[in-house]
This record gives sequence, structure tokens and C-alpha cells, in this order.
Amino acid sequence: MTGNLLNIPCTTLSGEQKTLADFPGKAVLVVNTASKCGFTPQYKGLEALWQQYRDQGLVILGFPCNQFGKQEPGDAAAIAEFCELNFGVTFPLFKKIEVNGSQAHPLFAALKKTAPGLLGTERIKWNFTKFLIGPDGSVKRYAPTTKPEALRADIEALLQ
Repeated sequence: MTGNLLNIPCTTLSGEQKTLADFPGKAVLVVNTASKCGFTPQYKGLEALWQQYRDQGLVILGFPCNQFGKQEPGDAAAIAEFCELNFGVTFPLFKKIEVNGSQAHPLFAALKKTAPGLLGTERIKWNFTKFLIGPDGSVKRYAPTTKPEALRADIEALLQ
């Protein structure tokens, strides 16, 4: 993982500062999320991955985003409550960010550059785009339509 990617500060829903450097030797799955999206049920699959692999070295980081169809209108408290009550989410969630445009969070700007999408496009197309970062710094991008359970083989390969 490149140094600049490791040291980009991110703020959790509870206000705590974190960077990817806080998770040395871990596989990290970064996802832009939303509470009112057709893909929102993926929270359940993400939580299942977290429960299955966290003790083996997987970290899942959810980043709420309101850029796609205004599907994440809530504040930090509303987002946390929604995720916990509806999907039992216990993996770390971060403050709402933008993932595209001039106000894109630096972590997502770096991830998009490192792992472009289809045909080399950097833009994130919708909520629940996923980036799997290996302990070796490799980054793989997955489309919003890719269900969390479809990442199992790639996650297991990184955790060995």
C-alpha cells in the first residue's frame, strides 16, 4: 500500500480519526454506502463477511455517501441507528463523504486512481462500489452489483 494511501485521515461516525495505517497487515474492504438504495441490503452481506473474517484479518470500512440519488440523507446518528437496527452492522462506519468530483474524499480519490473501473474510468458509478486492499498494498475494485459474498475467494486469498 502506498504511503499516501495509508496516511489519509478519515473520521468515524463517532468522530474518531483513523487511517489505513491503523490496520497493518490486514485486508481492508472499503465501501461507499447508502441507506435508501436498492443495494442497501448488501449491508447484511458485508456484516456477514465481517463476522466470518475479522478474526482472520479482514477489516470492513463503510463510507456513507449522498451523491447518488440523494440516497443517504441522514446525519451520523441516523445512519448509525439505521445500520444497526436494520442490518446489525458492527463494522466501522465513517462520516458521510463525497466520492466523485472536486470534493471527493482523498481516500476515494486515491483508490479510484489506483484501481480504475471498467474501461479505465475512475468515477464511482453508484453506491456500494467496493475496494479490497491487500496487506501487500494491492487494490481490487468491484462494481456495486457485486454482492459481498462474491468477494469471499479474493478475501480468503489475501488472508492466507
